[in-house]
Amino acid sequence: MKKRNIVVAIALGVAVFFTACEDEDPTIAKPEVTIMELGVGETHGDDHTAIVGSDLHIEAEIVAEGTIDLVKVLIHPEGEEHKSAMHEDEWELDTTYTKFSGLKNTTFHEHVDIDTSAEAGEYHFDIIVTDMEGNQSSAEAELEIILPDDAVAPEITVASVPTSNQSFNDGESISISGLITDDKALGGLYIGLVREDQNLTDAEVNDNNTITILHTHDFDSYLSHNFSSSITVGAAQDNNITPKNITGDIAWQSGNYYIVVKCKDEFGGNWTFSDHYPIVINY
Repeated sequence: MKKRNIVVAIALGVAVFFTACEDEDPTIAKPEVTIMELGVGETHGDDHTAIVGSDLHIEAEIVAEGTIDLVKVLIHPEGEEHKSAMHEDEWELDTTYTKFSGLKNTTFHEHVDIDTSAEAGEYHFDIIVTDMEGNQSSAEAELEIILPDDAVAPEITVASVPTSNQSFNDGESISISGLITDDKALGGLYIGLVREDQNLTDAEVNDNNTITILHTHDFDSYLSHNFSSSITVGAAQDNNITPKNITGDIAWQSGNYYIVVKCKDEFGGNWTFSDHYPIVINY
């Protein structure tokens, strides 16, 4: 019996020895990631600045002994690791790249878009690398997002509109179409049907004091938008973003009206106004 116990003890000792040897094998090192450049563009290098409506240039060196699996880029407002209900509408970025998977060493060189909805301010930037072994490393930096200089107003091109002083009766439709463009980003479009006796300046025309033919902030792209809209004489509601009742001071009545198109850009608040297109309404 004693001999059997001795044999078992020796076997256990050998197992522990080999287990210890296995534990002493060198482990795979975590990935290494170093931010080389972070800025407006390649010409600006490492200025840690981005412009709303433009792209952010990112360059980082990655070394991964365990082979790259995923690379993630995060941008969020400074001091907010995660969105709260109060800040759920704030812009942030969370992008995962798989095209570097299988590489041990690489230069990460990408451009990400800073949406026009992003507010100017201080942001936090993270690049996170995960290898095939599940090891993870990251590098971080501060990033300032700024508004661009924008002194150029949008352009309005009206393609179709009623003829001068064209008459419209109750139940007939008034239509207009065209194109708006901007060099950086469009901000808003409003087309109003204005009574001449209101004596409004173009700057005063808005969705509260006129009949709205079209009001939108959603565009085909940041730079251009084809618009087309119509309204029926006598309609109960107009085409405002939230349609409003055509009553009170803007109620339908016979008289001389005109259509005006107004458009602003996203950043400078520069407005452009179209010509006045006079029509006559018989109601």
